[in-house]
Amino acid sequence: MEISSFLLPKDQVAFITSSMSMLQALEQLEQHHYTAIPIIDAEAKYIGTLSEGDLLWMLRKTPGLTFDNMQEVMVSEIQKHVHNESVLINAQMEDMLTLAADQNFVPVIDDSGVFLGIIRRKDIIEYYTRNITD
Repeated sequence: MEISSFLLPKDQVAFITSSMSMLQALEQLEQHHYTAIPIIDAEAKYIGTLSEGDLLWMLRKTPGLTFDNMQEVMVSEIQKHVHNESVLINAQMEDMLTLAADQNFVPVIDDSGVFLGIIRRKDIIEYYTRNITD
């Protein structure tokens, strides 16, 4: 089964851009109660995922960096410790189970790498649960 029917579209997903500040990223994570959030670039292409851990490591490793001056650090400067693999929109649900084991969500892109939305781990698990019990 194609994943498109499980897609939570971009307009319903919180994401950040690589040009946002560390403070703005933290605010987005907090506002949406996320532990990780997709990052897109100026061309709307998916370029990675930022996690709470990435922010904590940046605070820990950067002398003088505090909550008061986090707006001076851009998302593009933060080292990402987790790689959330993306899939193409024409991928099959059968391809998703392995990714869902390690990712809370799977970013979905088109052939040009443009971010289209996400498939949530919860939806992948529900799909497999229904199909195993049927």
